[in-house]
Parts: sequence; structure tokens; C-alpha cells
Amino acid sequence: MIQPVLGIDIAKETFDAALTSSDKTWNEHFENTAEGFKRLSRWIGKHTHEPVHACMEATGQYGDALAEYLYQQGNQVSVVNPARIKAYAKSKMRRNKTDKADAQLIAEYCLLHNPALWSPPPASFKGLQALVRRLEDLQANYYQENNRLQSGGSNSVVNKDIQDHLQYLQEKIEQIKQAMQDHIQAYPELQCSQKLLVSIPGIGALTAAKILGEVRDVCEFDSARQLSAYAGVTPSNFLSGTSVHKKARLSKMGNSQLRKALYMPAIVSQTHNPIIKTFCQRLLKSGLRPMEIIGAAMHKLLHLIYGILKSGKPFDPDFLQKQGVTP
Repeated sequence: MIQPVLGIDIAKETFDAALTSSDKTWNEHFENTAEGFKRLSRWIGKHTHEPVHACMEATGQYGDALAEYLYQQGNQVSVVNPARIKAYAKSKMRRNKTDKADAQLIAEYCLLHNPALWSPPPASFKGLQALVRRLEDLQANYYQENNRLQSGGSNSVVNKDIQDHLQYLQEKIEQIKQAMQDHIQAYPELQCSQKLLVSIPGIGALTAAKILGEVRDVCEFDSARQLSAYAGVTPSNFLSGTSVHKKARLSKMGNSQLRKALYMPAIVSQTHNPIIKTFCQRLLKSGLRPMEIIGAAMHKLLHLIYGILKSGKPFDPDFLQKQGVTP
């Protein structure tokens, strides 16, 4: 008998579920809350008494609690790259896009492809990721307030209040940065990984912490290309016949926080990282535009990150030459 499959289309406040068992499919809508999770369990129990294989897209924080709940209830859980679901939808030539239809599509994908199983991250990763995400929120608030101040408002009371808020936010940002570093120091595996990452020219301690807060274990990826796809920095080409040939660009279907963390290091690496510097100079001569080169540098940087973390060996600027490979 085929294991029942649960496709989940997750959103911030709600989620839609499609349960497929014995050639029958049921659909239901739930609140993305603890009570909604309990109602989901009762709903599943009405249709099957077996553990299900639940499948959902990786959508940042929205699905984390539900994935962990389903896992703790004894179900199998898969959290897949949204790009895979999108590609499957294209292969099906699907035109209708609703939450109900998306949940059914995810269930079909799970049934057909049997994606890799997910397990809850360790406390070391969960704690660091929470701090990294909090830092992102505080920095976003700081930029918003700073933009308001720079807009040139004439009300002195408002301007003083914004300045006070900016000072408060800056203090909180520094506190979170320190908390991130303290957290890393509490876990030897994170300390080791951060030390390896900062050996790469262009990556500092803060960027390393952000990367480690978004990639819990590179060994979960079969290749550097898979890691690049997870980050959404793989090139996306557009070819049509002989007359339409658009420039390649980043797919941007993946972890946006990881892409953001790599942007400035990619720019710095073009000057200070010998491997990426040579690589980008070659791309410049071939006629690529600056933003395309930055995207390629992000992609190359992730390949270096993958190789260094997986091998456990620090950055070697002469590695490619020793291997007889052109950067």
C-alpha cells in the first residue's frame, strides 16, 4: 500500500493541505497556528490512521513550526526548494494557481519524486538562525528610519524622535551581533565552520555567521550546484529559436537571506580574492555586465564555501593552480 501523502501550501497566517490516500484526495484550509496544527492532525485522522509523508516548500520561517510539529507526530516530512515545484508545475502545463491547487500539486510532486526527508535542525543552528533573522529585521528597520530622516522632514520633534530611534536600533544591532558571536563560541562545530569561512578573502566573521545561520549543514547538499540552487544564484538562461537570446540572470528562486549575505562579499572578492578576481576579470573581458559579474561571483563564492566546509580545509589561493585548473 502506498503511504498517504500530504501536500501543504504554506503562507504566513494560513496553509492549505491536500491529503492523497488510496486514490482519493481531500482538501482543507487551516490557520498557521498551534490550534491549526491540532485541527490538521484530527482532519488527517479522519481519513487515514497511517503516518503521512508531508511535503511543503521551503518558504523561510512560515513553515518551520508546522514541519517540526508533523515530524514530532511521527510523520515523514520533506521541505523542498520552491524551484523544484515550479519546474514540476511547468512540466504539467498547469494554468490555474490557487492555494488549493498548489497543495494538490505539491502532493503530486511528493508522490512522484519521493523527495529527501527533513529532520528538525539542531539547537546550535536554530539559535543562530533566530539571531541572524532578528539582525535582518533590526537592520531593515534602521534603513527605513534612516531614509525617513534623510527625506528632509522639517518637524524638529519628529526628526529628534527618529534620531533617538536610530540610536536605539543601532545599540540593539550591536547587541545581536555580539549575541551571534557568543552563540557561535558556545558550539565547537560552529566555531570550526566560522574559522574555515573567514579564511576565504571577502568573508568576515559577521558574513560567516549569517551563512551558518542559513545553511545548517553543507553535507545535506550533494554538490556545490545544489547549494547554489538553494541560494537562488544559479544562472537562468533564456533561449528561443535563433532570434531571441536574452542575457543569463540569477534564478532568485531560493533563500533570499543567503543571497543577501553573499552580495557584498562577492563585490569585495572581486578585488581581494585571487581566485574570484581572476574569474571576474575573464568574465569582464567576455562582455558581461557588472551585475552579471556580481551574480557569477556570488555563485563562485558559494562553490568555494561548499568545498571548504565539506573538506574541512581552509582557503588555499593556489589550489586551482595545483590542480591545473583555470579559475
